[in-house]
Amino acid sequence: MTYSISDLEQLSGIHSHTIRIWEQRYGALNPMRTEGNTRLYDDKQLRKLLNIASLNKSGLKISKICSLSDDDLERLLHQQLTYPSLDDEAEFYISKLINSGLAFNEQTFNQLIDDGIDKIGLSGCYRKIMYPLLVRLGLMWRKDDICPAHEHFLSNIIRQKIFTHINNLPFAAPSSGKWLLFLPEDEDHDIGLLFASYMLRMYGQQVIFLGSKVPLDSIERIFFTLNVDHVLLFMVKSRTAVAAQKYIDQLSEICTSTQIHLAGNSQVIGKLKNIGHINWFKTLDEFETSIQSPLSHERNF
Repeated sequence: MTYSISDLEQLSGIHSHTIRIWEQRYGALNPMRTEGNTRLYDDKQLRKLLNIASLNKSGLKISKICSLSDDDLERLLHQQLTYPSLDDEAEFYISKLINSGLAFNEQTFNQLIDDGIDKIGLSGCYRKIMYPLLVRLGLMWRKDDICPAHEHFLSNIIRQKIFTHINNLPFAAPSSGKWLLFLPEDEDHDIGLLFASYMLRMYGQQVIFLGSKVPLDSIERIFFTLNVDHVLLFMVKSRTAVAAQKYIDQLSEICTSTQIHLAGNSQVIGKLKNIGHINWFKTLDEFETSIQSPLSHERNF
């Protein structure tokens, strides 16, 4: 695989201008050049930049880092794993997680995730590390620069962590609010929905989690037997305004007596019309504030 310098900026969080300076002053990377003198980087160069970025974010001077051999760089990275403060050095974790994911290094990936959760809890780790990591990986997947196997490898580990914490939560009281969570049948990335399930359960709500790729006719068939108070779905994939509107209109006809909550792609959701009856969560903070409110236990907002 080859990457432009702008690709490296997106994947590493390091500005293109800074990457050029690191190359010129310290020999950090050795890019290939096209006939038009455009920089191109391979997987090895990307991994090296991620390693350099990790150590630089942990406080080491770039001149020191770039003077190290590849073996010394790896040894120093291993030594640094337990030291950084998450409040200041979340980027260290993100870069190292990407690097370990590219190498299918499950032990290091688990160590980093567990360390983050131990320090700031699952909620803090999701906000500061997991979600930014997934966003950055999304850029890689969309460019087809990383094979689907990497996505499945990383996503499944993150999913396992969230499931483990869900299993450790007590069951909600029968009198608490009941939420139905699912993704439309053309949506399969359920980590955000899974984390929403964790948050709801943490705040004492009942959750019926159907997961991804749920046909709308299945929702219609089971909806009236569930007696739910809230419906939450994510619309993340790009789709035409007509298709999105049709889906929401059909869902609204099914869930006439239940509060619908929607999250996901603002470019898609923002084009929807006649959705005054739908609660659109634009941020995770909005969602958490809402479910902490006594209103979340009532049948309608």
